[in-house]
Amino acid sequence: MALTLAQLLTHADLGLRLAGSAAVGADEIRWVAVTELENPAPFLTGGELVLTTGVRQRTATEQRRFVRVLKRAGALGIGFGIGLGHDQIPPALIAEANRWNVPVLEVPYRTPFMAIGKLVADSHSADHYASLERLIGAHQVLARSLLTGGGLPDLLKHLGAMLRTDLVLTQFTAQVHSSSPESGMPTMDRWVPFPVPTGRRDACTLWAKKPFEDTGIISYAQNLISIELNNLMKQRQSQRALAGQVMNDVVRGTLETDEASRRLAGIDVNSTRRNVVLLAESAAHHKALRGVTLPAALEGAVTAILDRDLLVVVEDDGARAPKLGRLLADHLTEAGIHATIGIGGSYTKPNGVRWSYFEAKEAASRGLEVNEPERLSITSLLLASEDVPLADMAGEAIGPLTRFDRQHGAELVHTLETYLALNGSVAQVAEKLSLHRNTVRYRLGQIAELTGYDPAVTADRVQLFLALAVRKVARA
Repeated sequence: MALTLAQLLTHADLGLRLAGSAAVGADEIRWVAVTELENPAPFLTGGELVLTTGVRQRTATEQRRFVRVLKRAGALGIGFGIGLGHDQIPPALIAEANRWNVPVLEVPYRTPFMAIGKLVADSHSADHYASLERLIGAHQVLARSLLTGGGLPDLLKHLGAMLRTDLVLTQFTAQVHSSSPESGMPTMDRWVPFPVPTGRRDACTLWAKKPFEDTGIISYAQNLISIELNNLMKQRQSQRALAGQVMNDVVRGTLETDEASRRLAGIDVNSTRRNVVLLAESAAHHKALRGVTLPAALEGAVTAILDRDLLVVVEDDGARAPKLGRLLADHLTEAGIHATIGIGGSYTKPNGVRWSYFEAKEAASRGLEVNEPERLSITSLLLASEDVPLADMAGEAIGPLTRFDRQHGAELVHTLETYLALNGSVAQVAEKLSLHRNTVRYRLGQIAELTGYDPAVTADRVQLFLALAVRKVARA
């Protein structure tokens, strides 16, 4: 520990003596400055013990001015060497020092100023060495907390104990971990933020509650947290890719039931219980879905990447699914990912996972931020069957219309969609599209001629409806 003036006086070999009535405090001596200048203030930063022989302070006025200059500069005390410029410390200097409560130490002729400077420097070196040892020890504790499997919660607990304060780790606006369950969400007035570099601006922040004293350990912790978060992201990407292979085989119907159950169990999906599939799709940010974190409520869920979509499989009877879908949407938005969430139904068995997936896929095609399922819709059941040639069916029925629209600038597909949505009412279609009723009937005739399916006939109308639904899902 660095020396104080009181401790310096205890070194008998130096022969120092306190002169005057000013009391020595407990402040550490920051450095020793030797000077014979009349005004050494420009070379002082505060906290120094100023050593002088007073050769420039011959008069009482000069001596008093010298004390005042040192007081304004923040000097901790004056060491006055006798036997050179003065046989004793001038009374005017002591009186002025008493007035301003500046301690004055008498330095005997036999004691070189260098001895005092070396003693103070050695104390600082020892203090610095001890601080480094403590810092290295703290580095080892934090690194060990990650290497031994404690993870970020263990790291924050140890770091909080070192700083003697509460810590919170946030990503975007969500709390990820904290050193204490009572920490709560940090605020700028009571907490100090330390950004953690993760490759995304403001993605992660370490918050320390005031007051605390940082000895340099926080910067090391920031780097450790950054490394751990990037490792966790790579692990998520790898796990989601492997789980995606299993989900692909399950939803495509290429596995027997027993084999599908076994493969699902291998990625922690218990198909004997009711499961819900949440699907997040994002044309613009699909790559970011591979490693993005999940909200706390979904931490125990199984995640997978199928095609370019993020699948989240949750054990649930369907009651919590809408809320979980909203939490997922909000979390992705905070992460800068604009995604559409589709929610599937709640089913047991591997085929239930398939149905839930296709329902979630169909729901997402509706384009809202969060889309709840239409339970057991005909379209989703058809999608779950690999034996139905969906693409061929949709292409055969709708293909001629899309080609005609493209070549002639017509709107037959839009007219058909509107006609089906309005339950076959020509009058309502005409009003909706601002057309004459005869124009609507003419377009419906064109549709029947081009596709071979008459929208006015119930069976043909169902065929056209399914073809449009399949086409919509396939394009999503």
